[in-house]
Amino acid sequence: MLWSLLKVVIFLVLAAAVAWGAAWILETPGEILVAFGGREWSLTPIGFMIAVVVLLVVTLVILKLIGFLSALVRFLLGDETAITRFFNRSREKRGFNALSDSMIALASGDAPAASKKAAKAEKLLQRPDLTRLVSAQAAELGGDSRKATDQYKEMLKNDRTRFIGVTGLMQQKLEAGDTDTALALAKKAFALRPDNPVLLRKLFDLQSQKQDWSGARETLNASMHARLLPRDVGSRRDAVLSLADARAALAAGETSRGQEAALQANKLAPTLIPAAALAGEVHSERGARRKAVRTLTAAWSANPHPDIAAAFAA
Repeated sequence: MLWSLLKVVIFLVLAAAVAWGAAWILETPGEILVAFGGREWSLTPIGFMIAVVVLLVVTLVILKLIGFLSALVRFLLGDETAITRFFNRSREKRGFNALSDSMIALASGDAPAASKKAAKAEKLLQRPDLTRLVSAQAAELGGDSRKATDQYKEMLKNDRTRFIGVTGLMQQKLEAGDTDTALALAKKAFALRPDNPVLLRKLFDLQSQKQDWSGARETLNASMHARLLPRDVGSRRDAVLSLADARAALAAGETSRGQEAALQANKLAPTLIPAAALAGEVHSERGARRKAVRTLTAAWSANPHPDIAAAFAA
């Protein structure tokens, strides 16, 4: 506020000084004689001032023209100048407009227009990290899966786009029914972004389909660590996975690992009926009948169930 007031005062003082000087020159009699090259010019004081101002303006125009010509020469020689910066900004603006048009065409389902505009944007911007994803999606929309695959593979070479490239290839494999390769790609993507919610859900589904129960538990724990699941919900799902792992291990003859997985499932969710029944069976086989009774009694108290009664009878 004080600085603004000071600037106004300075402006008024300068304006008053200029006005006083002009009035003084007009009221002062006399003339100015200019001699150059054998010729003489007689000017009034005010005329002389006007001539000086005109001369200064002409000089500034000439200097600006010389600067422009110099910049033009440097531009033609390939140096960085204001002209090149102007053309760069213009090209960048047209490139972003093309990218925007490509995204709009992609959203509206116009694959040819989206692909054409994406190619134009890539040529103008020379920023493949911005344009390749749109190009890949436009190719997929148009049914050109090979071009989309090539675009995703190119993304793997850039740290900023590697995750998108891996997930894009993963999705292609899923659509082709190649769940084994899709699972391997999902694991690679998980190593890059272990907290991505969409990837975690996809990886969990694939591991569950492949009955990779230990891997699914790791993914579930990562989801809880990323706070994508409430702790109680995650623990119960972990118990279900441990129970599935226990049954698979026991069926494969891996008795020790299966029993430990069964006890872990019961520990995570004491009221889960199948886990309690299997844990009771494990305790009984190990000769720890009191632990078996406590395990089954806790589950029965929460939810009386025929499987618990059958476990008691056994």
